[in-house]
Amino acid sequence: MSNAIESLGSFWGPLLVLGQIGLFTLVLLLSIAFLLLLDRKVWAGVMMRKGPNVVGPFGLLQSFADFGKFLLKEIVIPAGANKFVFLFAPILTCTLAFAAWAAIPVAPGTDAGTSWVVADLNVGILYLFAISSLGVYGIIMGGWASNSKYPFLGALRSAAQMVSYEVSIGFVIITVILLVGSMNLSDIVNNQAGGLQNWHAFSFQNFPLIVVMFPMFVIFFISALAETNRPPFDLPEAESELVAGYQVEYGSTPYLLFMLGEYLNIVLMCAMMTILFLGGWHGPVALGSEVVGQLPVLLVSLAGLFWFMLKVLFLFFLFAMVKAIVPRYRYDQLMRLGWKIFLPTSLAAVLVVAGYVTYFGVQS
Repeated sequence: MSNAIESLGSFWGPLLVLGQIGLFTLVLLLSIAFLLLLDRKVWAGVMMRKGPNVVGPFGLLQSFADFGKFLLKEIVIPAGANKFVFLFAPILTCTLAFAAWAAIPVAPGTDAGTSWVVADLNVGILYLFAISSLGVYGIIMGGWASNSKYPFLGALRSAAQMVSYEVSIGFVIITVILLVGSMNLSDIVNNQAGGLQNWHAFSFQNFPLIVVMFPMFVIFFISALAETNRPPFDLPEAESELVAGYQVEYGSTPYLLFMLGEYLNIVLMCAMMTILFLGGWHGPVALGSEVVGQLPVLLVSLAGLFWFMLKVLFLFFLFAMVKAIVPRYRYDQLMRLGWKIFLPTSLAAVLVVAGYVTYFGVQS
C-alpha cells in the first residue's frame, strides 16, 4: 500500500488500493456463489438427484436468485430478543470472515519477491488466528440474543467445538512454521517452490518428515471441518436435535450474512491448506527459472492464480463429498476426537519436527 501511495501520490494511491480491495472482494463473492452451487450439485449427485437446474443454464444462477430472495424478504425479530445484538451478530461474523482474507496471498506478484495479497503481513498466521478466534463471538451473540433455548444450545456447542479444534489447528500450523522459519504466508508458499516434492504435505526433500507432515495435513483438514461447523461435525445446527442451531430465529438478510460468513470461512480453510501444505500458487512440476524468465510476468502471475484456485476448488470438492457421505458424529465423539486424539498427535508432531529441524536442518 505504501508503494502505491509513494508512486501515485496521496490521492490516487489510496484510491488504487481501494479499487484493488473492491475487485478482490467482488471476485471472492462471485467465487462463493458458484462454490455454493457446486456444494449443492455434489450433494445432489451423491443422492442421484439433479440438484439446482431451473434458474439460468444448468442452474448456474441459482445462488444469485437465492441472494435476491434473502435481500427482499422481511426481517423478523423475535419479541423477546435483544435487537441490537441480534442484528449485530451476523454483521460481525460476515465482516470478520471478509477481514481474514486480507492476509491470503493468491498469486505471485509482477515484481520480484511480491505477491497478490491485500496486506502482506509478517505475522499473517497470527492475524488469521486472531480473526478466527473472534469469529466465535458472532455465533455466541446470535445464539444468546435470540432469547430461545435452541439457538443458545447451538451457540454453546459451536463455541466449544471451535475452541477445541483451534488448539490442534494451532499445533499443526506450528509444524509448518518450524519448517519455514517465518509466519509470513508468502514466505511459506515460496518455501514450497520447485515442484510436488517440495510441498509440505509430501516433504520428499526432507524425506522422514512425510511420515509426520501428511498426517498433519489430514488432521488440519478434519479440524477445518469441525472449525467451520461442516458435516460430519455440524452438531451446532443438528436438525434432529436443535432445529437449525444458533440460526433458528434468523431469516432474510441476517441469515444470508451468517451463511455468507460460513462459506467464506470454509473457502478460507481451503486456501489455508493450499498455502500451508499444497504449495500455494506453485504447480506440481517446476519449469525452471530460465523458462519462467522468458514468459511475460503477468502470464506467470495468472498461471499461479490458476493453480491456487484449482487446489482450493479440489479441497472444497472434498469438503462437499464429506458432507454427502459421512454420517454425523455424536457430541462426545466430537470432543474425544479433538482433545484425546488430535491434540496429543499434533503436539507430538511439533516435538518431532522441532527435533528434526534442530539436529538435521531443513533442505529448502
